[in-house]
Amino acid sequence: MAMNSLKDVYLDQLQDLYSACKQSLDATTKLGRAAKDKDLSEALIDGSNGISTGMDKIASLCSEHGIDPTGEHCKGMEGLVAEAHAHALDEEFGDDDTRDAMIITQYQRMVHYALAGYGCVVAFANRLDLDSDASVLQECLDSTYDGDRRMTKIAQGGVNADAV
Repeated sequence: MAMNSLKDVYLDQLQDLYSACKQSLDATTKLGRAAKDKDLSEALIDGSNGISTGMDKIASLCSEHGIDPTGEHCKGMEGLVAEAHAHALDEEFGDDDTRDAMIITQYQRMVHYALAGYGCVVAFANRLDLDSDASVLQECLDSTYDGDRRMTKIAQGGVNADAV
């Protein structure tokens, strides 16, 4: 698709964000299984559920605009997922707490990428007067921020202190 308007950019970025979410969902599920801290594991399960909900909302918006949500492949998230695998799942750790600290690090990197994506599409939807889209996407953005703050609390509340 040629990028001839802000709406073209908006639709392209919805597809890119859908791809990013799809890739991060699989990685987040694996990180959740690898986590040993109970709060961390639960937060990652909730994160997976939130990502899935976000994907459903993005897919619905894409459908309303007559596009396939799977029309793009997000190479940025592909790299972050590869990093999460290499550094949190495939790496050997001396103890579970240290692995959990790395899991939080890698998860938050993926989340911050999603925050940037959601922030952009919310801004585009607002500029395009797509109020319903903006509202749905703002909910996703808010939920993603909540997940990020929860992860920070888990890190600061014990995981980082317990890592050797």
